[in-house]
Amino acid sequence: MTLTLRPAVPADGDLWFDLQQDPVAVWMAAFVSADRTDRRAFDARWQRTLADPTARVRMVCLDGAAIGVALTYEEDGIPEVSYWLDREHWGRGHATEALRLLLVEVTERPVRARAAQDNVASLAVLRHHGFRVTGEDADTAAGRGEVVREYVLTLDG
Repeated sequence: MTLTLRPAVPADGDLWFDLQQDPVAVWMAAFVSADRTDRRAFDARWQRTLADPTARVRMVCLDGAAIGVALTYEEDGIPEVSYWLDREHWGRGHATEALRLLLVEVTERPVRARAAQDNVASLAVLRHHGFRVTGEDADTAAGRGEVVREYVLTLDG
């Protein structure tokens, strides 16, 4: 099996929208858009994301078939990484490899990431690549409907 990244195209929004309907994945991610089930709102956000010159939006592909999304966007002028895989591909090292491939493209440092403090799997993926906890935050997470504590992680080198 070969895992690759490719630039996202507008039609990839269908997969990204569908992935965000999985209640287990939404709970795990926690910090999702409150209107993620509204297709019109999603499509508008997807178009803005694809048009953002500071964003890198990549489809995570396994043997050519898209199984998720890996992306960077700028927050306060610093790239921040995010990723989301179809739940049937969790626990197989695909997120770790997808992030490795994305970090090859993203040469700027520092790079930030965020994860709910109880999202042990995502924290392990980030730490595997050298991200370290540099801060904490808490906010109402639409994916859980409650205040969730999160770690801010940074990759410096």
